[in-house]
Amino acid sequence: MITIDGHALTLPEVEAVARDRRPVRLDPDAAERVRRSRALLETLLRSGQPIYGVNTGFGRLADVRISPADQRALQHNMVRSHAAGVGRRLCAAEVRAIMLLRANTLARGQSGCRLVVVERLLDLLNHGVHPEVPELGSVGASGDLAPLSHVALALTGEGRAELDGEVGDAAEMLRAVGAAPLDLAEKEAVALINGTQATTGIGALALCRFARLLDAADVAGAMSLEGLRGTPDPFRHEIHAARPHPGQVTAARRLWALLQGSGIRESHRTGDPRVQDAYSLRCMPQVHGAAREARGYAHRILTTEANSTTDNPLVLPSAPAPDRQGMDAHADAEPAAGETNPGSVLSGGNFHAQIVAQCLDLVAIAAADMAAICERRIDRLLNPDLSGLPAFLTTRPGTRSGLMIAQVTAADALSEMRVLATPASVDSVSTSASQEDHVSMGMAAARKVRRSVELLEVVLAAEFLCAAQAVEFHRPLRAGDGVERALATVRKHVPPLAEDRPLSTDLEALAALVRAGELSEPEVVDADPDDSYRQT
Repeated sequence: MITIDGHALTLPEVEAVARDRRPVRLDPDAAERVRRSRALLETLLRSGQPIYGVNTGFGRLADVRISPADQRALQHNMVRSHAAGVGRRLCAAEVRAIMLLRANTLARGQSGCRLVVVERLLDLLNHGVHPEVPELGSVGASGDLAPLSHVALALTGEGRAELDGEVGDAAEMLRAVGAAPLDLAEKEAVALINGTQATTGIGALALCRFARLLDAADVAGAMSLEGLRGTPDPFRHEIHAARPHPGQVTAARRLWALLQGSGIRESHRTGDPRVQDAYSLRCMPQVHGAAREARGYAHRILTTEANSTTDNPLVLPSAPAPDRQGMDAHADAEPAAGETNPGSVLSGGNFHAQIVAQCLDLVAIAAADMAAICERRIDRLLNPDLSGLPAFLTTRPGTRSGLMIAQVTAADALSEMRVLATPASVDSVSTSASQEDHVSMGMAAARKVRRSVELLEVVLAAEFLCAAQAVEFHRPLRAGDGVERALATVRKHVPPLAEDRPLSTDLEALAALVRAGELSEPEVVDADPDDSYRQT
């Protein structure tokens, strides 16, 4: 059971709830914060104070006052009108990530919703009810309005949802799990749909996948180096201590550890005319390390965003004065000596996803460059002029094409990744009658990074396919211990290439292994960074 409190949710926990369907509960202290925030909102509404999106219209219509009789209708109309998404539906894991993140931000107690709203989100997560959410329709400012509106629509019993693989009317799915549709109260539409959770949720799941790919890229690179009879000397500690970027140092340590015990290396330690390997081998720590730094930055940004309040306006209760708890006053009332205000409602722009969009653009750039260096290693493995091995790693070049087209597949994926590396976050388009005149395009950035990670898995699969074949041309010599473990995993699923065969099945099997982390070799680096590696 994962407990959410609005402050401590981790990205691995997001993935566990989204992909593994771990159950979730609300922290009792967070529940009390939600109650206090709602009590403040109701106090201020009774005072007649104008509150954006509660007793006023939205966007350009913010100066239109809404009567008390119409305030609940306003919330339902907002959800209906903003559920304007189109296109492919988000997968269940992505919808679950969005719902979890929305519940977590409401758990901070700064949104003015009733406790039942948070509880209903968690009920749907724990029962596996997933609203249908189209992926197009958000510009990432004023929040991910359309995607989040489709989630909110299902909470009210409208729209469509999925349960146990069946898709139908949301009201029917709610009845199936014993949940009643929500009648949204004042402010609750804004609390549900005004935020960055769609961008952040999709981005968080992609980043978790990307982290596994970074480890797999080290393994694939080490296997390629063995297949090409390269030297591990560029991974020595002294080199990276001279330029100690943490990502570079980590990549170098992993590559060094993967190659320990290599008989292939010992076979050409002397008498090899090469002074230096090509950059795609020698500079793996520097390039792989740069991607690790990008991942680390994005992890920090997304973790902060997952534990932030991103709707507008914010309903911010003050700590209650011990002698006047439960007082009924205006947010801007002047407190008596020794007393505090009950709190305030403040309009701002925390819904703007610029920082999330930019970090996801950076990850897409890093993924494209990882694919680029992997593809260059694939080319070296298949080119007899560079590898010293049979052309395309087949014993009968000409009669057989061997692994020739694996590099073509990787090149196709890489080309698309380079297009996807073009930043979305600089492409602001003014919306809502120029009230929202600078937007982040966060969902576009999230869709790009999701696709980039999928394509990187394909490129790494192609490298593993070629590198494994190359290493086996050096038998009976053994590669480094870590490389041999990874090679054994490859061979459990993909046999060596003898006769030509369709490579699609091989590539898809290896991409699945990469995605699952089965080829990441996380144990190759000791826990203590000051141990044997520094003795090299």
